[in-house]
Amino acid sequence: MFSKFTSILQHAVEALAPSLPLQEDFVYHWKAITHYYIETSDDKAPVTDTNIPSHLEQMLDILTQEEGERESGETGPCMEYLLHHKILETLYTLGKADCPPGMKQQVLTFYTKLLAHIRQPLLPHINVHRPVQKLIRLCGEVLAAPTENEEIQFLCIVCAKLKQDPYLVNFFLENKSKRPETKSPGGTEEVKENVLAPDTGQSPAEEEGNRPEEPQAAAAASASSPTTNNNNSNNYNLVTSLLNLTKSPDGRIVVKACEGLMLLVSLPEPAAAKCLTENTELCELLTDRLVSFYKALPQSMDPLDIETVESVNWGLDVYNLKEDAAVFTGKRALISFLSWLDYCDQLIKEAQKSAAAVMAKAVRERFFVSVMEPQLMQTSEVGILTSTALLNRIIRQVTSEALLQEMVYFLLGEEREPETSATIAQNPLRHRLIEHCDHLSDEISIMTLRLFEQLIQKPNQHILHSLVLRSLEERNYLENKPQEEREPLENGQPHDAVDLEEDPLFGDDVSPDSRLSGSDWLSASPPQSPDHSKSDGKTEVHKIVNSFLCLVPDEAKSSYHVEGTGYDTYLRDAHRQFRDYCGVCQRWDWRGNPKPFEKCNLDIPFFEGHFLKVLFDRMGRILDQPYDVNLQVTAVLSKLSLLPHPHLHEYLLDPYINLAPGCRSLFSVIVRVVGDLMLRIQRIPDFTPKLLLVRKRLLGLEPEGITIDHMTLLEGVIVLEEFCKELAAIAFVKYHAASSSSP
Repeated sequence: MFSKFTSILQHAVEALAPSLPLQEDFVYHWKAITHYYIETSDDKAPVTDTNIPSHLEQMLDILTQEEGERESGETGPCMEYLLHHKILETLYTLGKADCPPGMKQQVLTFYTKLLAHIRQPLLPHINVHRPVQKLIRLCGEVLAAPTENEEIQFLCIVCAKLKQDPYLVNFFLENKSKRPETKSPGGTEEVKENVLAPDTGQSPAEEEGNRPEEPQAAAAASASSPTTNNNNSNNYNLVTSLLNLTKSPDGRIVVKACEGLMLLVSLPEPAAAKCLTENTELCELLTDRLVSFYKALPQSMDPLDIETVESVNWGLDVYNLKEDAAVFTGKRALISFLSWLDYCDQLIKEAQKSAAAVMAKAVRERFFVSVMEPQLMQTSEVGILTSTALLNRIIRQVTSEALLQEMVYFLLGEEREPETSATIAQNPLRHRLIEHCDHLSDEISIMTLRLFEQLIQKPNQHILHSLVLRSLEERNYLENKPQEEREPLENGQPHDAVDLEEDPLFGDDVSPDSRLSGSDWLSASPPQSPDHSKSDGKTEVHKIVNSFLCLVPDEAKSSYHVEGTGYDTYLRDAHRQFRDYCGVCQRWDWRGNPKPFEKCNLDIPFFEGHFLKVLFDRMGRILDQPYDVNLQVTAVLSKLSLLPHPHLHEYLLDPYINLAPGCRSLFSVIVRVVGDLMLRIQRIPDFTPKLLLVRKRLLGLEPEGITIDHMTLLEGVIVLEEFCKELAAIAFVKYHAASSSSP
């Protein structure tokens, strides 16, 4: 009670007394603080019962006022006094001892406000950055400490200052071997001595040697000294303290600590980046927490729940446990995992390049390889489905270049040479994932196909090279013999070509009207001429479009009976998607024209690659697969067809290429399917009316009624027709884009 009365009286006296010059006023308040320690006998009273907080506040006000009255960058006498008399060192000593109780909180607040309010750069001064560094060491020592809020505010203002002037971070990389350990002051007597002889963290001889050092010289020495910056024994206490505070039970403290780390990893100084990844536990924090959140997920989750849960930004996941549990089991755990994944992704995205590479590699080794790979390689169908759905969500969410690269290497391997049928199992995980596209479980097949659809849309060149392009690099899917050396033609075709007339799928029971003859199936397109394939590999677009549109025979078409389902409906989507793909691929070294024949190694046997093999096999069974599987297979193939790579375009979208013996293309696979369809149509009565009814049901134009026979086949025919229209639209859009861009 008496101390509060004294404080009120003190304020009244200060208000009535004539104003002193700023420096005298500043010295007066500082002396008042030091006299307290000399005269007081009660060191148990909390600091809030003393005048110390008031004096510290007055000192800050005076420093702010002084700076406002002077020209920018000019140091006033009060600031000179604070620096020369090592006031911050003394305050650090008092805060470290926390004498009187609560003093650490006051010191942290003083430091924070001083750095925040004073515009001139203070950290280059040795009598500022040295006590700041030592105060940093006191932060995060105890979890849930009463000073946690002040600690995080102080650390974050230091991070903000370093972000403004990144070179200053060199002051905060401490050499372990040069820092002696000092014990905390034991009591009031020692604190009283330290008020007059502040703790500088050095022996008197070292301090004496450092006295003449100017701030600029200190900065230069710290920035240029290889022994300080490149030594593996450097301490990065600022990062260590922030890492400790990320373990706080207070969510707000954790978010602020994560924000501070985000600022530090983005600093461009190589020495700081190296110290960050080699001498702190940042990588361990990121990966350990990611692993623990992943392991907290239920063993079985509905893929739809995983796919549709709202997008999560780290630090903003406000939640209600009861509501989350009511939606689906594990929602809270899933949001926590995705939130931390988003933080890791953003941190790596913002990080200095070398630090980003190290952190991404750590996530690959400690999370993807150690935790996710066993989940993806298991034999339990429920486990495979859940882990694949989670991986799909992870792929969708990752945006940082370094983390995406490591994730791609984890999934597909780093091999770049062309695949052969003997090497497809070289990377077990890649092989297993591609095999899952043709799994006995339709759910697993669909989810894995979705995963690859998501993957091929990511801005990473290695994905496309690994999955498809390396197999097409030498264009050895083409017939490489001169015209005169080719096998003699039978009925206008090579003897081993797919001849629909002679194919066993086309028997004598097929009527001449419904049969696809060698000339009719291309809608009477002109025969191949020697100059048909131009040197740029482009075939006239109208022929290609008609080739795809006329693939499905009229009796198997149903779209013209329903309004708004024509080929033109695909043009707008194809144009938008192709433009987006071009934006992604333009920074890759993709030539505009196919590789010249003379530079291709055409003697190597062609293998389409494991991924295209599985897709073509699936496409060949389109009439016998569930509707949802067919939609997903065609979705992946259409995405590949949209890519602006000349070899991929030629292989997937040019019906006129001369395929090498034993090779197949997307067009030849569809031709086979159509041949099979022509046989089956003859055996189904009322085929066309049934087909139209199924289409209307799929569009929601007809209610579900009686069960229709051959439903899988009818749905497959509809998907086939729509896919051919989509391919025609893609070919049209790509041709015109190439025409408009060519000189």
